[in-house]
Amino acid sequence: MNQPAEKPSRFAALFRLAAFLVIVLPLVIFANLAVWSAFNQPHSAESWTGEIVGYDYSPYRFGQNPNKGSQPTSEQIDQDLKLLSQHAQAIRTYSTIDGLDVIPDIAAKYDLSVALGAWVDQRRDRNDEEVKNLIRLAWKKNVVRLIVGNEAILRGDLEASDIITYIRQVKQTVWKPVSTAEPWHVWLKHPELVKEVDYIAIHLLPYWEGVDIKRSIPYILDEMQQVHDRYPDKPIVITEVGWPSSGKVFPRRLAPNSPKEQWDEEAVPSLVNEATFLREFMNEAKARHLTYYVMEAFDQPWKIENEGAAGAFWGVYDANRQPKFPMAGEIIEAPHWRIYASIAVGLAMIPAVLFVLRRHHVKPAGVIIFMILTQIAASAIAWAGLSATGLYFTTTQIVVWSFLFLCQGLLLIVLLAEAIEFVEVIWTREGNRSFKPFAHDVDYPKNKISIHVPIHNEPPEMVIETLNALNRLDYPNFEVLILDNNTKDPAVWEPVRDHCQKLGAHFRFFHLENWPGFKAGALNYGLTQTAEDADIVAVIDSDYQVIPSWLRTMVPYFEKQDVAIVQGPQDYRDGHESLFKNMVYWEYAGFFHIGMVQRNNFNAIIQHGTMTMVRKTALQGAEGWAEWCICEDAELGLKLYRQGYDSVYVSDSFGKGLTPDTLAGYIGQRFRWAYGAVQIVKHHWKALLPWNSKGGLTAAQRYYFIAGWLPWFADGLALVFTVTSFFVSVWALIDPKSVSLPVAAFLIPTIGSFAFKFIRSLALYAVRVRGAGFWNSLGAGVAALALTHTVAKAVLQGFITKDKPFFRTPKLEDQPGLSAIFIQVREETVMLIIIWGLAIAFLLSPSFSDTQSRLWVAVLFVQSIPYAAAVLLSFINVLPALFRKRTASDKAAIPAE
Repeated sequence: MNQPAEKPSRFAALFRLAAFLVIVLPLVIFANLAVWSAFNQPHSAESWTGEIVGYDYSPYRFGQNPNKGSQPTSEQIDQDLKLLSQHAQAIRTYSTIDGLDVIPDIAAKYDLSVALGAWVDQRRDRNDEEVKNLIRLAWKKNVVRLIVGNEAILRGDLEASDIITYIRQVKQTVWKPVSTAEPWHVWLKHPELVKEVDYIAIHLLPYWEGVDIKRSIPYILDEMQQVHDRYPDKPIVITEVGWPSSGKVFPRRLAPNSPKEQWDEEAVPSLVNEATFLREFMNEAKARHLTYYVMEAFDQPWKIENEGAAGAFWGVYDANRQPKFPMAGEIIEAPHWRIYASIAVGLAMIPAVLFVLRRHHVKPAGVIIFMILTQIAASAIAWAGLSATGLYFTTTQIVVWSFLFLCQGLLLIVLLAEAIEFVEVIWTREGNRSFKPFAHDVDYPKNKISIHVPIHNEPPEMVIETLNALNRLDYPNFEVLILDNNTKDPAVWEPVRDHCQKLGAHFRFFHLENWPGFKAGALNYGLTQTAEDADIVAVIDSDYQVIPSWLRTMVPYFEKQDVAIVQGPQDYRDGHESLFKNMVYWEYAGFFHIGMVQRNNFNAIIQHGTMTMVRKTALQGAEGWAEWCICEDAELGLKLYRQGYDSVYVSDSFGKGLTPDTLAGYIGQRFRWAYGAVQIVKHHWKALLPWNSKGGLTAAQRYYFIAGWLPWFADGLALVFTVTSFFVSVWALIDPKSVSLPVAAFLIPTIGSFAFKFIRSLALYAVRVRGAGFWNSLGAGVAALALTHTVAKAVLQGFITKDKPFFRTPKLEDQPGLSAIFIQVREETVMLIIIWGLAIAFLLSPSFSDTQSRLWVAVLFVQSIPYAAAVLLSFINVLPALFRKRTASDKAAIPAE
């Protein structure tokens, strides 16, 4: 038995620790901060140092909504206007009712002139009240102009003739200038309206036309010039001009008479773009002596329900009355990025430091790679958090985003566990626990072995071949117990019984009618029938054909009295028969030549119910096989570890079985494994707690049992993300204006984790799985992806249910019919259709032709890959003739005995 590698001296260990913590880790952190800094470089723009002519002013604060009767107090309005008076000469308002009639008097208190607005729409009675108040307030000294309606014609609420009627009503009483506010193209379309107004109140909002920020100022000046050229005798007042700091990317939309160049451009809402636009515009307006009102003073979160995601973010100040950007100097898109970068560094340091302290066996390159991976993962989550800053969340949105960040945190833990395995497999120092078969010329051990072969409704010819292989064992002292569990048809089990009689007295057959406990129940019965002088119980599946030297080269490991388990890998002899079986073969091989080998280094293997040997006294002390668990083999291994026993895993092949003939069988087997894993975790959860040193498990065993199953739990999280994306996508398609796609919350968990797992899988196969090659490794990855939905279901059901019936993996099944292509993956097919349907809907919708929406489509596409893999694997399984046949060179790629 190999011994662990010699530990480094205390001085060498301290030197290594100091080198990593004092030199390497700070360098990695510095590199991460440099990347953060590179993505958050300040932007330069022309400064504005003068006084702003005017602001569009809506007084509503976060949580207030005029559509729901929630109004600001006069004290709050006073606070707002006091603040605005420090930097502006005037304000423009939108309504004269619901308590907003106090604005002119409060504005006068701070020497602010007012462009007084009355809101008119389809509610005629309300319009009359608005116009009546407008006329009453127009006589205030600081009211300099009047505006009847805001984009009422654009919205389709009123016709131009309706607006003209209201304007005439006001002008009959008031001598101050009167107009209505509309975008530039509405004025070009309605010359009859221009004749009635005293000035043209124009809106210049290039964002809504999808104009690129670089062309925005020339573009709006051209718009204004077109209006001026058409109506040279009418003065123009710009009553709305601005750019949003957040919201949806707005694709190019051509308004009437607008230039048709640059069709692929889009308007990107951002803090930098808002600040740049306003600074450049105000300097241009000063040079041209333009009268304008900046859209707008304060962010208005309530506008999301009317104007969409961007509607809330036009303010120079946020909803909390804090300035969003400076008017002079450099502009930073995410002013708080240093805080989030620090959070990322802090989060990443914890696992990095623990890794350095506890993973002395990992080579320096592996430690550095792990440090880098932790910084990337933590930064991804911090970046998602940073992307949510400055947003105005409702209670529902807070719950949803909190849930998504919780899932991201859990996913980070999974990815860290996979990163640990990744670096440990590739960069582990030689000399740790590594076991090989004993040489053939050693003395035969004296232990008697009782080999148990549980069967249920198995093809008799297959079982007979299994028994014939056992009969060829070159070990002198063994018995074979064939335990037939509830096979109904005598024609199936009687040939096996008869063959046992031919093989001799050391082959004993038991037929159990109506026997409880499934496979575990049969094995427990076999334990009661085991020869008293047997020291070791071996178990193989009914399809396994062992090599003659199996017992002789493995049993000697039991000479070490604390060894309770000696395990060999599962291997298969039919991988060359079809592309489907080849993919399944290599998918199995990954676990037994990567995960099991790695766990063996820490005495933390997952015991399997075939090619396994167990010390009988240990098995009896553990009260046999757990009949409550559908993975009784893995559960037994954990119990034996808790009792302090050692294990041995030899990765050499000692027997080969049959891979599932159908994808349905493959899926059912993996469901049982994943569901059983959850059963085990629920039953032994206290012993698996990281801080529980009294549960009988070492720290390494606690870690590797949880880490080994975490990827399956991650599949459950992935299903949660996928279903959440369904609801978000449907919501966005129904209400594209108000829903901003949460790309940041999905991009890293979906695309980032998939890319990492893909690269990790190929790298581990290249290092550990002999003979796989790139294409077989890729095929194994497709097979594993095809099981994602199954594993996710098993995990989620495992947490909310107590037990499931034992599922036997069928052997020697007939080729599935054509109908099985979609039947055996019907849920995956439905999910695939839904995801692709949503993606196509986004691609076809003109509301989602921007870059951010394309990223969302990419998220949906990556989420669809496991479901597409399942459907593809089903096609490969059902229609093998459509895919290439295996060649002699392919067969040679599958290792022989």
